Amino acid sequence: MTEEAVTAHSLTPVLRVLRSCLHLMVAALLALAAVRALAEHAPDAPAVLATAVALFAVYATGPRLPRLRSSSGAAALWLAAVALLWTVLLALTQDGVWLAFPLFFVQLHLLPLRGALPAVVATTVVAVAGFGWHTHTLSVGTVLGPALGAAVAVAVVLGYEALYRESEQRRRLIEELTAARSELAAAEHAAGVLAERERLAREIHDTLAQGLSSIQLLLRAAERALPQRPGTALGHVRQARTAAVGNLAEARRFVRALSPPDLEAGSLPAALERLCATTARTSPLAVHCQVSGVPTALPTAHEVALLRIAQSALANTVRHAGAGRAELTLSYMDTEVALDVVDDGAGFVPAEVPAPGSAAARGTGFGLAAMRARARALQGTLVVESAPGEGTAVAVTLPCPATASVPAPSAPDPAPDPAPGAAPEAAS
Repeated sequence: MTEEAVTAHSLTPVLRVLRSCLHLMVAALLALAAVRALAEHAPDAPAVLATAVALFAVYATGPRLPRLRSSSGAAALWLAAVALLWTVLLALTQDGVWLAFPLFFVQLHLLPLRGALPAVVATTVVAVAGFGWHTHTLSVGTVLGPALGAAVAVAVVLGYEALYRESEQRRRLIEELTAARSELAAAEHAAGVLAERERLAREIHDTLAQGLSSIQLLLRAAERALPQRPGTALGHVRQARTAAVGNLAEARRFVRALSPPDLEAGSLPAALERLCATTARTSPLAVHCQVSGVPTALPTAHEVALLRIAQSALANTVRHAGAGRAELTLSYMDTEVALDVVDDGAGFVPAEVPAPGSAAARGTGFGLAAMRARARALQGTLVVESAPGEGTAVAVTLPCPATASVPAPSAPDPAPDPAPGAAPEAAS
């Protein structure tokens, strides 16, 4: 065995028990040889007793020598001393042949396999020769006994080695799997945190940030109307208060993780109708909403994404396009739902919109990124077509099979709603 294997094996509880049993076997066999020699009043009984005591003393010092576990040379020297005394004992009494069996295990345990096997063969030969010399005969049983004992010892040790290696491989595999599972859990947690941050950023941009911008514009308009037009200023203030109420509802929704208030009050087409009516009421933009196809019940995530994209697109139109008219179309198809927002504004070059967070963005650019992220999260696509002086068209398509028909809204909700899209934080 190698030094590493010996050290590892010495830590194995099963091996410690086996070693203790091996030591007891050696002591018992030595005692048996000495007692039988004394009981039979053999002429060399004192020599047998002295040799047995010496062999036990040398053997007993081995486990207390740390170098035997760390040095193959020291183990070989100790085994040579034990083998020499055992040979002397075997020459004095044939009972010494029984000690060959525990010696096989000791040799296989302390020596590398390339050295242990020759030692076992040599011990077998000495045992057969010694026993044959005492009995003055060499039969098949005399040869097979020690040979089978050696074969059993080699098979047991090699089998244990194979089981131990397999156990170590399984232990290392379990440790690797445990470490990989911990790393995977940490990566999933980090990904979840990033996804939640992105979701909150989109929600805040599409609702609170745009609503606060709308309130700011309304209050500025009220300030300009005072004091010559107090009635107009009062109307702007009331609209600002309505927008503040809506933003407060959105903030509470974030805390409770509920659906948007517009969707809680009705279907997606109704929510888009209210959005268009509110945008037209709080801005100079004329907005028209139409529904194509048979309205069907959509998953909440799809309805929220479409409503938020519509809010962001209309808000950008109001803030940046200088448009006079916008068309919002919701199309229900067999396996998809599409939303198109088209305006007749100044247009822009989509490829030149700076990435959010870059130095050129200056706090803008989140609108397009948020809309694309919403569509991508639902395996959808978002396309922006625009050119200077030719208006802008935003088209989002989400894969979603129709499930159940819902009645289309006959008229927008007359209740005042916040203007979540009147003033976006970023150009899209």
